[in-house]
Amino acid sequence: MWGIQRTRYADCNGSEASEETEIVVNIGGVKQVLYGDVLNRYPDTRLAELVDCSLKSSEEISLLCDDYDPDTGEFYFDRDSEAFKCIIELYCYGEIHMKRGICPICFMKEMEFWKIDSDFLDECCKCHLQEVEDELAEIAEKVKTILVDRDGDPSAAGWQRFQMCLWRLMEKPESSLPAHIIAIVSFIFILVSSVVMCVGTIPDLQVEDSEGNLTENPTLEIIETVCIGWFTIEYILRLISSPNKTKFALAFMNIIDFMAIMPFFVVLILTSFGTGVLELANVQQAVQALRIMRIARIFKLARHSSGLQTLTSALKSSFKELGLLLMYMGVGVFLFSALGYTMEQNHPETLFTSIPQSFWWAVITMTTVGYGDVYPKTTLGRCNAAISFLCGVIAIALPIHPIINNFVLFYNKQQVLETAAKHEIELMALRSGDGEQEAPPGAHKHVCGAGVWDTAMRSCHSDTYIPLLKDPSGGAGIHTPSMDTSFESTAETTEYLIS
Repeated sequence: MWGIQRTRYADCNGSEASEETEIVVNIGGVKQVLYGDVLNRYPDTRLAELVDCSLKSSEEISLLCDDYDPDTGEFYFDRDSEAFKCIIELYCYGEIHMKRGICPICFMKEMEFWKIDSDFLDECCKCHLQEVEDELAEIAEKVKTILVDRDGDPSAAGWQRFQMCLWRLMEKPESSLPAHIIAIVSFIFILVSSVVMCVGTIPDLQVEDSEGNLTENPTLEIIETVCIGWFTIEYILRLISSPNKTKFALAFMNIIDFMAIMPFFVVLILTSFGTGVLELANVQQAVQALRIMRIARIFKLARHSSGLQTLTSALKSSFKELGLLLMYMGVGVFLFSALGYTMEQNHPETLFTSIPQSFWWAVITMTTVGYGDVYPKTTLGRCNAAISFLCGVIAIALPIHPIINNFVLFYNKQQVLETAAKHEIELMALRSGDGEQEAPPGAHKHVCGAGVWDTAMRSCHSDTYIPLLKDPSGGAGIHTPSMDTSFESTAETTEYLIS
């Protein structure tokens, strides 16, 4: 049994009737003695309502607690005793601070049960709570995506159903075995086309045309054509099955896909006009530029690599650090190039002809590359070079650690969120199986996983259920299988996310 020393609350605002009132509560098997003058500091809370229970009927008392012993005057609550230690701090210090290891969402349910507003929560705990809510929202979104990819929309029919199946086949490799095979084939075509593009530039593999000019090997051209044909069919099918054509066309990765296949058809069209058009200098330069654009297809690998996608997201979240790095380098390049030009301009064989020309020397020196094409020849210039590369090492090293840390945190978070979402799907499937066994023979059978959600709602305790994705209309009903989810299991899954 643990209690609170009443001497800590000398400035009470309670009434004389409740000043000497002792309230014995049992929180999950742990007893505690509270005092009426302390509890009356916040009269709207559940604990304050226990002070005047002697004037209430047994029915009213049963609404306040889980059980009541009239002989000992003890109120029993089937709640978390560790969370209650944090709850009682409100009456001591005027605010609540969550202890480490307590799930913030579960703690908010405890506060709601004790009728305590979230405004009494400490600011640091509010930030922690917001982070966990965002993580739960991401898990719920992943669960929603997994269910839609796996089962589709039951309300879709005809062309929409075919469009959804085609979209999952081309965009969701994890949705089915054929989709996984298509993703592997696409990955192989990307590698083959990239290798062919590189090998085609080797002079020994090129052939001479009628005029003696080196051209690409016909065999490599055939392989290139087959790869472009696959990329074209893949792009068209993805465009047709896309639910939002405008958003699809403007997406960065889809622009890369378009740039990877567009040069082939432009060159093909120019070739169809005859050799006279191709002999023009401007057209030849355009064709050469379009051929160089074929290197964009290597970025298609990011579509099939979660690691590259994670790297891209980590770099997006590290714009501040990258900007800091560029600022350091910009200031250093300008400073040391100006100093280098000033110290070297009087030397008869100086390589520093101007400050803008010295920028190149400052960049390769600060990045410790040092090609050796431009270098100082005076003693002061060499001292300036030594200081510049030392400052360059420091300027580059300082922001690198936060960038690496952001990548590790983002990667670990993505892995944990995917695991939590899969765990939630498994728990929903178990609940669905239990619900089907308990259901009567004539019961209505849900489609597309709707029974999973209904079973989860029935099996959850009312105090440990939170809809992660609420009904857009504000209601609590579930109109699709992916709009709500049980918090009971998700909160357990994300305990290691917030530890």
